[in-house]
Amino acid sequence: MPIYEYRCQECGARFDARRAMKDADAPIVCPVCGAAKTKRGLSLFFANSSGSGSLKGAGGGGGGCASCSSSSCASCGGH
Repeated sequence: MPIYEYRCQECGARFDARRAMKDADAPIVCPVCGAAKTKRGLSLFFANSSGSGSLKGAGGGGGGCASCSSSSCASCGGH
C-alpha cells in the first residue's frame, strides 16, 4: 500500500498515512487535532540511476550496491 502525505486545513499539521490507492482522496482525520478537513499533498521522491541498471544509494552504506558500503561497484570485487 502506498504512503500518502496530508495537510490539515484546521491546524496545519502535516502527516503521512498508508492507504489503498482507491482511498487516497477519501476524508481522513488529522491525528493532531481530530479535524476531518484534510487535503492530500504532493509527495516528492528521488531516484538516481547510474545507467547500469542499479540504483545508486539503494541499499546499505552510501554506495551503488545494497550489499556493500563502497562508493562504486567497480571496487566491490565480485559484482
